[in-house]
Amino acid sequence: MSTTLNPVESRVRFAHQPGFWVIAAAFLITMAFSTVPTPLYAIYQRRDGFPTYLITVIFAAYAVGVMVSLYLAGHVSDWLGRRRVALLAVLAEAVSAAIFLIWPDVPGLLLARFISGVGVGVLTATATAHLSELRKIARPDEDPSRSALISSMVNLGGLAFGPLVGGVLAQYVASPLERPYEIFLVLLLLSAVGIALVPETVERLEERPAYRPQRVALPSAAKPLFFASAIGAFAAFSIFGLFTSLAPTFLAGVLHQPSRILAGVVTFAVFIAGAGSQVVFVRMERRNQLRLGLTFMSVGLVGIAVGGLIPNLALFAIGGVIAGAGVGLVFRGAVATAAALADAGSRGEVLAALFLIAYAGLALPVLAIGLGIALLPAATALLIFSVLIFILVNAAVPRMLKH
Repeated sequence: MSTTLNPVESRVRFAHQPGFWVIAAAFLITMAFSTVPTPLYAIYQRRDGFPTYLITVIFAAYAVGVMVSLYLAGHVSDWLGRRRVALLAVLAEAVSAAIFLIWPDVPGLLLARFISGVGVGVLTATATAHLSELRKIARPDEDPSRSALISSMVNLGGLAFGPLVGGVLAQYVASPLERPYEIFLVLLLLSAVGIALVPETVERLEERPAYRPQRVALPSAAKPLFFASAIGAFAAFSIFGLFTSLAPTFLAGVLHQPSRILAGVVTFAVFIAGAGSQVVFVRMERRNQLRLGLTFMSVGLVGIAVGGLIPNLALFAIGGVIAGAGVGLVFRGAVATAAALADAGSRGEVLAALFLIAYAGLALPVLAIGLGIALLPAATALLIFSVLIFILVNAAVPRMLKH
């Protein structure tokens, strides 16, 4: 059980307000590191000659790591403390960066991505809670939704900047498969030092409860609406999965655009659109956000599919950005809908189930499209992917709106 500590804590140099921004910065750096390999996969593939499907397997190792850590450790900061768990998560990312540097072959890439996913899964839950609690102490009269919005922006913003940084470095530095990880290794270690100096917001119990994996509670009366929300989140994350794994391959192969920086910029734009739409439409009523998100995702998926078939770079990229804006709104609506289904005692468990299904959406469709590329023309595989996700989101969001 978590209780707020006195703002004055010995051996801590940061007050709660600066501590809030230290955690936000560490969260941003970690999420950026998780997507920095996006424009580098094509370089690994060209160097080692492995099939495109293997890129999706390497990417899926990350999603599996996130899901495993969400299930096994997403809740442990409630009794181990936010600072300690956040520190361990960031150090796990540093280990991942080191593995990328010392073992750059396929088995090393799989291990590094899995460890990165484990760290992200733990930090996502921990940092979100820590930011909320630090902000509440620093600014007790502020609307709590502001902290939630900042947390969401940091999360998606980090995911956006990773491919951009990776693309720029891959384009302009001499060692594109080393320099990005060296830079992020330093940033992650600096983040760990900062986290060690941030106030704790959870009282560690003298007698720890017996460990158990995260339980997933689904109130029976709320199951139809929950699964509609979960399918919406699954569809939303599948678009992000496409752009953080295979977009550079499509750009180079189907659209004949091998530029590494372009691969980073396109993925950056998709994620920034997801973050920006949440800010631009923050005051819009939730049902209208969902309707607009459904429209954006539907139009964007058509643009992605047609852009791949023609092929046309502008249509593919614009479709991705429009779909990304829809992802931000649909996913935010899915989280809000799922959270409203449960009382305070089971809300965390309901959200844990939602995130597990969402991260399955990050991995499974991308694996399927990777397999499709091995059997079909890449543009055809992209079309099938777009049609399936279009059907899913158009089945899920109207069901959410009915309630």
